Amino acid sequence: MQMETHAFLTALFNRAVKQALPGETLKHYLPEDRTGKAVVIGAGKAAASMARALESVWEGELEGLVVTRYGHTAECQKIEVIEAAHPVPDDAGREVAERILNLVAGLNEKDLVICLLSGGGSALLSLPAPGITFSQKQQINKALLKSGAAIDEMNCVRKHLSAIKGGRLAKAVAPAQLITLAISDVPGDEATVIASGPTVADPTTSKDALDILNRYQVSVPDSVTEWLHSPESETVKPGDVCLERARFELIASPQLSLEAAAEEASQWGIPAHILSDCIEGESRDVAKVHAALAKQIADREQPFTTPCVLLSGGETTVTVRGEGRGGRNSEFLLSLYHELQGHPQIFALAADTDGIDGVEDNAGAVLNPQSYHQGQALELNSQDYLDNNDGYTFFKQLDSLLTTGPTLTNVNDFRAILILPKEESGN
Repeated sequence: MQMETHAFLTALFNRAVKQALPGETLKHYLPEDRTGKAVVIGAGKAAASMARALESVWEGELEGLVVTRYGHTAECQKIEVIEAAHPVPDDAGREVAERILNLVAGLNEKDLVICLLSGGGSALLSLPAPGITFSQKQQINKALLKSGAAIDEMNCVRKHLSAIKGGRLAKAVAPAQLITLAISDVPGDEATVIASGPTVADPTTSKDALDILNRYQVSVPDSVTEWLHSPESETVKPGDVCLERARFELIASPQLSLEAAAEEASQWGIPAHILSDCIEGESRDVAKVHAALAKQIADREQPFTTPCVLLSGGETTVTVRGEGRGGRNSEFLLSLYHELQGHPQIFALAADTDGIDGVEDNAGAVLNPQSYHQGQALELNSQDYLDNNDGYTFFKQLDSLLTTGPTLTNVNDFRAILILPKEESGN
């Protein structure tokens, strides 16, 4: 039974990832006439694989430059691929941002620019606004990552401290025609949040950015405060003339991947229930809610009957207080472990669809009733590991890490919780 449930859960995850691969979807969003010249730019964990997919179907001339995370490259013949750091930006990302702005400068109405965006693009395409140093922006980014701020809040700050985000890239491209093809990794699939919206209008304001920094008590230099109080810090707003020839297309999303996983589950004969594609909040708290729902189903057959699998996505957060290792998915699963206490009917998988949970080498981890007994035998105290934000080390000792390597796409967190009937679980 353990091997079958593991195979089932990993099959759901693999199907979700496959649905989001650009080779499966990108071609459907391109112009019918693909014989002309196009300038290609882009950023994100899937930027290289998106560029490769574009090259495979574009018939005309291509040139351009995209940036992806270290280890997430894909071989391209015409489009240059540069690797840079994520989640904290480095000089490679800054240099690429400058080169991209130079590449699109001076284009006219007859030119076509295709921009490829995916999760991670915000950190990878990092170019500080005038008067702000790169090191200052790095420190602010690190502080926000540790603060527990939601992704949309972090991106609001990033946009207003940037020379390329918040629609500024679209402004640089105008008056050329601009087509943005995006893979969503954010709750709600909001175009302005994906990679911090470099090619779309931004409804947030500099005041919003200041409020977020104050809310999370992020200390910033005087130069940053002065910049955010200046009119120049404001991003491109809806209705701006620079967006008249810009089109935005979403080619993959968390919801589509969850639907694909649900279809995979049905092929195994297991009913699937999609809870939400946009769950946010502290990973450990989200796990408590999932655990309570799973136990209600297992013990009382409410609100769903067994067998079934619960699917959810979104982007949870981890407020880092300890010194341990692990991303939001291992923290979610560690909290789930703590709440379930080895419930004999419940099995789970939580992983990041980009193949990297936080900054570790695993995508996530898997959990089954035997995991609890293993932990007990090894005298592992799950609360201690939670207090230290050390989910990676915990599940490594249980040999339960899920390691896939970079998937070259990213539609955020994927969670699957399988609940079996009492008789099938051996209880």
